[in-house]
Amino acid sequence: MIPGAFEYHRPKTLVDAVTMLASLGEDARPLAGGHSLIPLMKQRLSAPSHLIDLAGIGDLRTISEENGALVLGAMVTQRALLASALVQVKAPLLIEAAQQIADPQIRALGTLGGNVANGDPGNDMPAVMMCLDASYVAQGPKGMRHIKARDFYHGAYDTALAAGEILTAIHVPIVAGQGTAYEKLKRKIGDYAVAAAAVVLTMANGKVATCSIGLTNVAPTPLWAKDAAAMLVGTTLDAGSVKKAVAAAEAITDPASDGRGPPDYRRKMAGIMLTRALARAASRAA
Repeated sequence: MIPGAFEYHRPKTLVDAVTMLASLGEDARPLAGGHSLIPLMKQRLSAPSHLIDLAGIGDLRTISEENGALVLGAMVTQRALLASALVQVKAPLLIEAAQQIADPQIRALGTLGGNVANGDPGNDMPAVMMCLDASYVAQGPKGMRHIKARDFYHGAYDTALAAGEILTAIHVPIVAGQGTAYEKLKRKIGDYAVAAAAVVLTMANGKVATCSIGLTNVAPTPLWAKDAAAMLVGTTLDAGSVKKAVAAAEAITDPASDGRGPPDYRRKMAGIMLTRALARAASRAA
């Protein structure tokens, strides 16, 4: 299908974009990579009168390290993320997740900010960001604010972004010695996950010192399995402890029944992905 008529805008600065979004109101939508918004427009499920393309704002395409955190501009593409030596060293979990997003053509245009900002429960990066305890920077008419990824997702396509706000950057804490892994089950290359699990942990004296778990596409929002992760702290990741934690993680899922399988199957696959991710993360922990 063909989208409805709209006016196209391409601001050169963030200030211009925020001002434009505020003045045009509810009839305007910011455009990042377009892989989520454009299909909705083609199906007439979304019909903005104005598109504000953020691609011309160079400040949103930077990758840097500041005050113990990796700072990623919202318009950094998945391909640019994969090519960054800094990200490779400081946040390898982002690399592993980005490698499993769609295909090279989509990764060339798809942006990190777009992936985390629109609230699609099938996107890979939101659960990864929750697992990493990342925070998002939002800029709007009332100024700038930081929002924890763990507080950002309220429902499917429902986020903490206020009217007129644009997500501009992602801050990812850098922690030495972490072991990380992202396990994703999908029907075919490029597909959304049937279920996926992200794990970040540290080990000390053969036992888990810290642990964080994120789950993808098994609920209306990405999930941070806080209680399941807490169960593993102080353990050696023995089979019994892992089984209890996996059961706790499965218990908070609420997967839909769709072409990827019935809820019980997808819930169990989330547990299997988590089991695998825990083992790989532990093997990588310094």
